[in-house]
Amino acid sequence: MELIIKIILSYLLGSFSGSMILGKFKGIDIREMGSGNAGGTNALRTMGLIFAIGTILIDIFKGYIAVTILPFLKLGHTPIINTIDLETLLVICGIGAIIGHVYPIYYKFRGGKGAGTVIGILIALFPISLSICLPIWLVVLILSGYVGLSTIIAGIVLPICTTIFYTNGLYSPFGFFSIIISLFIIYTHRSNIYRMIAKSEHRFEKIMIFKK
Repeated sequence: MELIIKIILSYLLGSFSGSMILGKFKGIDIREMGSGNAGGTNALRTMGLIFAIGTILIDIFKGYIAVTILPFLKLGHTPIINTIDLETLLVICGIGAIIGHVYPIYYKFRGGKGAGTVIGILIALFPISLSICLPIWLVVLILSGYVGLSTIIAGIVLPICTTIFYTNGLYSPFGFFSIIISLFIIYTHRSNIYRMIAKSEHRFEKIMIFKK
């Protein structure tokens, strides 16, 4: 029962959307603007840098809290960490937060694409991966101008980092998590893939090195 409660709490925490919270103060629903997504990229494109930074920080913070505080809450006489592998519990809570971010119950199940929340989880559980994934994300962005493509490539690199640097690699609860998250990021960015194929995807040309 405690495990179920912690999964639910993680999902509910993840359901708090940074862009939607900040949008309340400005009287806007960011899902009605730009690409219709509630994530940091659309926030930057439609509302500017400060709004986007606030959005991303909130989304990162909730991912961090989901794996550093919620798993350790004492909800019964026999803590769940005495009966289940701690790493497994952390991963389950992390997945709950990501699902909440993408399918938030507070906002009719229309949220972001999960990248910000994943970053918060990685900061807590596997920070070395960010020192590899984030530079790769930036390089792809500079070369292509596509944020979606950059995020997809970084997501694909995550299981590779896990294989090389994480204890037991992919043969661990976190290894399973890295594979699932990589596939999930590709899934949540499927509309970006379709638009890139159709050559209708928005590009951040200001950051690109090579421009037409």
